[in-house]
Amino acid sequence: MSTISDDSQFLVFNEFAEVARSLGNTHRLVLLEHIAQGERPVERLAELAGISIANASQHLQHLKRAGFVQSRREGKNVYYRLGSGPVQNLLASIRQYVEYRHSELTAFVADTLSQRERLESISREELLKRLNEGDITLLDVRPSEEFAYGHLPGAINMPVEELEGRLTELPKAQEVVAYCRGPYCVLSLNAMRTLRSNGFQARCLEDGFPEWKAAGLEVRESK
Repeated sequence: MSTISDDSQFLVFNEFAEVARSLGNTHRLVLLEHIAQGERPVERLAELAGISIANASQHLQHLKRAGFVQSRREGKNVYYRLGSGPVQNLLASIRQYVEYRHSELTAFVADTLSQRERLESISREELLKRLNEGDITLLDVRPSEEFAYGHLPGAINMPVEELEGRLTELPKAQEVVAYCRGPYCVLSLNAMRTLRSNGFQARCLEDGFPEWKAAGLEVRESK
């Protein structure tokens, strides 16, 4: 009885170890972060991760075998998206553990969070309420490609590098709420500085698009 129990326990922990090994590569984690923004072809993922297409394909196959991503073929292109299950939650848990273990990263995150506090970030719950009331302008400051693959309902896309030259498109009578890729992305913070320095009432979302999507909230596409 004891031997059977020990063997079963070994098999379970062996599966845990296989999952951990699948994530034990910097490029794979980078690829997952980009896939979390929206479905993309291998070629674009390789470009974003700064690696060769062959290398990206190999890492993506590892991730696919472990269930972290799914793929589909469209003509000659192979597209990857996040797998089913709480993949985004797992990535968030890894971030939290690294923050706990590494003081430098923790200091960076703490500084980022303190900046967000100074800029009076808005929670998802409050944002939903304000969107229903229709009294805010919602700004997606990610690249247009990421916006096309998925964005919050009612969002206007103004990549942060274009914002300075497009301020006249935004109504000053409404508060502007900006969002970007998540807790390590500073695009929305940079957007807030630009907006506030130009006389806008502005805040940023406390997290980002991947967390919004992982929470099961409505997402729209414009592909």
